[in-house]
Amino acid sequence: MSRRRPHEEDDGYDRAYRKRRKVSENQEIEDRLESLILRVGEKSTSSLESNLEGLASVLEADLSTFRAKILRILTDCAIRMPEKCTIYTTLVGLLNAKNFNFGGEFVEYMVKMFKESLKGCKWDVARYALRFLADLVNCHVISASSLLQLLDNMIDTANEDNVPQVRRDWYVFAILSTLPWVGRELYEKKEKALEHLLVQIEVFLNKRTKKHHNALRVWAVDTPHPQEEYLDCLWSQIRKLRQDNWAEKHIPRPYLAFDSILCEALQHNLPSIIPPPHHDSYQYPMPWVVFRLFDYTDCPEGPILPGAHSIERFLIEEHLHSIIEMYHLERKDCAAHLLNFPYKLKIPLEYCIVEVIFAELFHMPTPRYIEIAYGAMLIELCKLQPSTMPQVLAQATEMLFMRIDTMNVSCFDRFVSWFSYHLSNFQFRWSWEDWDSCLTLDDDHPKPKFIRETMLKCLRLSYHQRIREILPESFSKFIPAKPDTDYKYAQDGAGGITLEIICRFTI
Repeated sequence: MSRRRPHEEDDGYDRAYRKRRKVSENQEIEDRLESLILRVGEKSTSSLESNLEGLASVLEADLSTFRAKILRILTDCAIRMPEKCTIYTTLVGLLNAKNFNFGGEFVEYMVKMFKESLKGCKWDVARYALRFLADLVNCHVISASSLLQLLDNMIDTANEDNVPQVRRDWYVFAILSTLPWVGRELYEKKEKALEHLLVQIEVFLNKRTKKHHNALRVWAVDTPHPQEEYLDCLWSQIRKLRQDNWAEKHIPRPYLAFDSILCEALQHNLPSIIPPPHHDSYQYPMPWVVFRLFDYTDCPEGPILPGAHSIERFLIEEHLHSIIEMYHLERKDCAAHLLNFPYKLKIPLEYCIVEVIFAELFHMPTPRYIEIAYGAMLIELCKLQPSTMPQVLAQATEMLFMRIDTMNVSCFDRFVSWFSYHLSNFQFRWSWEDWDSCLTLDDDHPKPKFIRETMLKCLRLSYHQRIREILPESFSKFIPAKPDTDYKYAQDGAGGITLEIICRFTI
């Protein structure tokens, strides 16, 4: 019998193989966990509640080995998929009920991300992190009193002196945009503290200056829709929500199915969070005016368009804007995701999409993305939904044309560019006879000027004979002059010019 130890006979290959195999197995498990977390909430044969319960059990079993990985994935999902906020807060709530220490670590991780995003001027990330922390109150992970303390600190920041107004506006906007998620819970548990917070916000809004409002308007008049400054509009929507006892109909709340489990879990208190002071290098989001094109009377029979001051209108528009932000570089993906909006059966989706895209296109002083991106989105939407989208878009175009008299000049130019581009992609077909009222107007009136400018743009996208064919005879005065070559050496008296040039070269 050999007295050599086993490791002395091993040449190292087996150890290396076992190590690689272990790393490979761990990587496979991590990839599987990441896939499960990312896909939760998607269409499945099982209910969302059963999927969440099963996923929570799987993650809880793997916490000892993959704790850091799970923390990172959940935090990334909270920020990068804000539309699934309540799904992930429910998952964190179930994990907190099973493992209190993990719940505390996750809260610390989110607080750290919130602080870093404020320092790094990542304002959307900070707002999504604040929303997630607020929704954790609904899941009994965070105490309501500690969240209110954070919101009070943010109000104190908004009331600072000698700082830009855009900084103060953002902190108030972040609070108001978070209240739809947690307002009901705060109303039931901390009503007086919530009312005190709202009073402070109202005082701030009453003292706030709005010199920028007129410069950011699309139209010079408030008919048929008032052009509200964004904070004023959101404040009106929050007041309406408060009148409805903080009950809204848009946010899914899967944690209600687990209330008996979540209410028994221990809660964590947020640490004291003081927003970082202002620095001259900080860039803040600019204000805007809320664009309104449709109301419920413009939509045919079917789902009713939420009112301008209903919180559902804000939540729907914010969700659609985030889809455009995520997919604007891929027009086909963007159109598909817009039409697959999760709550499309409850709203007139095509009207909401068209209004949001025109809101982006007419955003002052400049759109978020290049103008042709919005035109490409609308073309794809018409291709994917040919039964309804072209009609809604035609209706929107008619409404814009009817209100063009008071349209901002910059928006007028964008309207011309979009309309000519859209016509060029649909064989230049349009019911021009519906606009024959502009034939009797002065040539400098915005309506005939719009048609003339559109034809000039169309000429660049086609050719003169095609423009003559698309317009009816009565609109002949809007046909641009036929472009022709201007060869100066063929003109009368050009011989002397040619002789002069020859002499110069000869010398």
